Order: sequence, then C-alpha cells, then structure tokens
Amino acid sequence: METIKGLKRTNYCGELRLSDAGKEVTLFGWCQRQRDLGNLIFIDLRDRTGIVQLSFNDATDREVFAKAQSVRAEYVVALVGTVCERESKNKDLPTGDIEINVKEFRIISKAETPPFEIANSQKVGDETTLKYRYLNLRNQKLTQNILMRHKIAKIAREYFYANDFIEIETPMMIKSTPEGARDYVVPSRVHNGKFYALPQSPQIYKQLCMVAGFDRYIQLARCFRDEDLRADRQPEFTQIDLEMSFVDTDDILEMSEGFIAKLMKETIGVEISTPLPRMTFAEAMEKYGSDKPDTRFDMLINDITEWADGTDFVVFKNAIEAGGSVKAIVAKNAATTYTRKKIDKLTEHAKGIGAKGLAYIRWADEEPNCSFAKFLKDGELESLINKLGAEKGDCVFIVSDKTSLALSVMGALRLVIAKELDIIPEGKWNYLWITEMPFFEQDEETGEWVAMHHPFTMPMEECIEYLDTDKGKVRAKAFDLVLNGTELSSGSMRITDCQLQNKMFELLGMSQEEIDAKFGFLVEAYHYASPPHGGMGIGLDRLAMLICGADSLRDVTAFPKVQNASELMSGAPSTIDDIQLDELGISIAKAEKENVQ
Repeated sequence: METIKGLKRTNYCGELRLSDAGKEVTLFGWCQRQRDLGNLIFIDLRDRTGIVQLSFNDATDREVFAKAQSVRAEYVVALVGTVCERESKNKDLPTGDIEINVKEFRIISKAETPPFEIANSQKVGDETTLKYRYLNLRNQKLTQNILMRHKIAKIAREYFYANDFIEIETPMMIKSTPEGARDYVVPSRVHNGKFYALPQSPQIYKQLCMVAGFDRYIQLARCFRDEDLRADRQPEFTQIDLEMSFVDTDDILEMSEGFIAKLMKETIGVEISTPLPRMTFAEAMEKYGSDKPDTRFDMLINDITEWADGTDFVVFKNAIEAGGSVKAIVAKNAATTYTRKKIDKLTEHAKGIGAKGLAYIRWADEEPNCSFAKFLKDGELESLINKLGAEKGDCVFIVSDKTSLALSVMGALRLVIAKELDIIPEGKWNYLWITEMPFFEQDEETGEWVAMHHPFTMPMEECIEYLDTDKGKVRAKAFDLVLNGTELSSGSMRITDCQLQNKMFELLGMSQEEIDAKFGFLVEAYHYASPPHGGMGIGLDRLAMLICGADSLRDVTAFPKVQNASELMSGAPSTIDDIQLDELGISIAKAEKENVQ
C-alpha cells in the first residue's frame, strides 16, 4: 500500500463547485463506485462532506490509469488533480457540475467486499448494519445526521457561552438516588459491596452549583437510564442541561426560546417566532389527550358527557355514574377511508391501549350509520352531530370510561387516525410549552400518590396548602417543551427551602432515616442559603432526530443500542473474568445445566 507522504489535503470532496474550475486540488477519501468504460474511468470519491467524480482518460498517465482500473468499492485513495467542468452534469449532486481530472493517484488502503452496499445501507436490516456500524456510518445520510448532531451541540455551546453560562462537568459516578427509572450501577473495588450509579441526570449536582454561586450552568450531559427502549429512547443519551439562579419560570423559558430560534435558523434556515405558545397540562389533556400534543393538525377531543347522560345507552351511563366521562373526535372526510373492516381494526387498537370498546358514527351515505343508534331516542343523534359539527363524509369516534383513560385513548387514536388519513402536514415546526403540570399522580393499583417529576420540583405557591389535604390539586412550577408531538425537554423551578424539601420527601413516603441516607447532603446544603433557581434539560438526541427527519434515535447516534440494550458491533454487555469479579467482591449465580441423557 502507498502512503500519503508529501500530500496535504487542500479541499473536502463535497465543497468543490464550478467556481473552483482550473484549481489544482489534493483530495482523500473512499471510493463509493468505480465505472470502467474502457478508455474512460470514473470514480465517485466520498468523504464526510459529500461525493465528487474523478475522471481518468486517454491523456491520463498509464500507471495512474492502471491504478484506477484496480480500485474497488471502499478503497481509501489519495489524489492530485484539476477541477474541470463536467460535460454530463448531475443536478442531484451538489458537486454535479464538476469533476476532477486526476494526474496523481495513490491507493492507501484496500477493502474487502463490504457485507452491504454502503450507499444503500439504510435499506439493509438493522442487525447487519449495526454489527458493521462503522461501515453503515459511511452512508451519506447517516454521516450528515451525525454532522447535524455536532452542529446542534456547537450552536448550543456558542449560544449559552454568549449568555454568560459556565460549562461545568458533573460526576459520572455518583450516589444512587431515586429519579424515576432504574440506575445503571458500577461496583467499587476499593469499597467492596458498595456501588456507584451512572447519573440519570446531573440534577442534584447542578442545583448544588447554584448553591455554590455559579448562577448560570450549562453542560452537554451524558445521562443513563435502565428502562425499556423505543424509537425515541436510548439507555444512554445527551441533554443540553442548564440551570439559572435569581430567575423565575419566564426567564428560563425566554432563555431557552432564544436558543431554539437560533438553532432552527442556523441548522435548517427556519424562522421560529417567539415567545413560543404555552398551554397548561389540563388544557393539553382535555383537547389533545396528551401532555405532548401534536398541534400541527386539528381533530380536537370533544366532551359529550352531558349529551351522553341524557341517552339510554347503558355503556355511556355506566361510565358517567362511575365518575367517568364520554369523549369524541370528529375525523373529517374519513368515511371513505374508514370502512367497517377498518373501524373494527381501530376498535381492536383502542382495546389494546385500555378502552373497553369504541363507539362510532360513519356518515358515508345519505344517512349516518351509528353503532349505538338503537339506544337513542328521536333527535338525539341529530343533536350530537350538530353539537360536534360533523358532516356527510365524516366519522365520529367515541370512548366512554374513567376520564383519564378516555382522554389518553382518544389522544392515541387521534394520532393513529391522522397518520392513516395523511393529514399531518410536513415542514411545520410547532413548538409548544406545557405548563402547570400536576405535582403528584395517583398509582391506579395502589392508590398511592407519587411524584410526577423529580422530588426537587417547586409546587406553585397557591397549591402548597393542599400538600397534606388534597394532593390532586397540587400543581408544579414545571414545564415541558414539545415539538410536533415529541417531548424535547423537562424543567422546573426548584425547592430551595430545607424544611419544604424535607416535607416533600416525607409526602413521597420516605422515612427521615431514608431521607438522610439518600438526600441528606442536599437538604444540609440548603441550611447554608440557596438562591432561587430553576432549569431544564433539552434532549439533544431527540432534537437532532426531529431536525434530521429521522425515524429513530439510532439514526442520529453514532453507536446505538438495540431493543435489549445491547450493542451489536462490540458485543456489549459482555462477561468479565473471575479475577475482576473477585477484586470487586462479586459472585454471579450461574444456573446449573441439567445433564440430558
């Protein structure tokens, strides 16, 4: 193999244009494709910025021409050549107006035939591409996603540095404290039998930075949560983590909005108007059935409890008598799409997410077809249709149950129906703040009240009186940032009074001994005075996923985990040897294999 000795890169492949014609350049990269036409050879050379065409012809030095003939996919090559205007231009390629007439050519490294074609690697099954992730990342789409993620991180640092934030690294091995998910733990060799936890967030440490007086903290923080994975969740992730002192909620939201506006403009050229719209948690649930509503389309949830209570339909009556409600959505122009068979399928989906059934009105013909018409008195169906504003061609879907369940089911169905009707507009960026979150939520099985957020969240002042008497009335100074139905961030004002903080732990069922053991150092810190402060963490991964138009966090993560939290390329997690286990004082119970005769 040859070396690059004496060669210095002058340009990246994807940055050359027709204005560079006549310029001598030195390029390095990977061969994506070679086309040998006899007296002409073309090579598509790729690096992280894009692709440019190399040309070899009758005038090319014969030794150089012979090397070009021997090149195969994914060879690493170096070259010196002149930028020329192409005869046959490629409008689909940013460099499609030019090619490089090569005069010096070196093969730096040869490649075996890859297990898949790099250019089409996104079409290959996940298991194969993730096993050879270093090859998959050469795909231009994935390369650009990773570069976009880098750009987002760069803009974040620039913006917050310009606003006097200090980047402070917090520990990666910490004390295990409850934060809502299971911890990943690290055994200590020095302190046998004791464990560190990997941080689910830098929450306590960034609050202590405020106590210490740093007043504006920023960190691109790595976080770890041992929970079930899905398309928008990885066990390790990055958040743009910030905290501010001597502020209120509006200050934090305003600062974050400035970042979002700058980010959208500098990444994809989209102007975002600020201030961003706000919606209370209660309003979001009532209208959209979700605390992360997609507001790009209408189809809002209607409360028809009062109407339903006047009917003789026992399904509705039972739900209402049990303290529940009846909710409906109108799917405009859906009667053609939603045949009886399709409605049956939607009903099964509704049952799968907790509903007991799905009532409907399908108005495809002159008269609407109502699944519960025989239980209605004269005029009641017409009254409902008028109340909902339904018209010929529409479908109405109805769920009756406990209010929280009816809303969540309708919220989920709203998204399913919108996707099937293809009414979610592309190119819209609907950012939304969700405010006044409930402080507690009730566990349906045990009836116990648990914190909806981490236990350091400040209740709204007017709700503090209900902490002991009516937890359902307590709202938090908490806020989420939502984009097109995806939660991007969670934040809040923090408790800074040591007595109130201790009380919140007690209300969550913790004994004083447990409080002291798990959070004593934080409560003690507040004895030495703390400024009012709050903050939030913006999910860098999810932000990158949405800006790139990707379907999964895997597409914006260099080396992602799969559903069972394993990493296929390296084989993590893996076993460790007995010597390491002995040093850590750990023994692993191994199931005895039965002898099969």
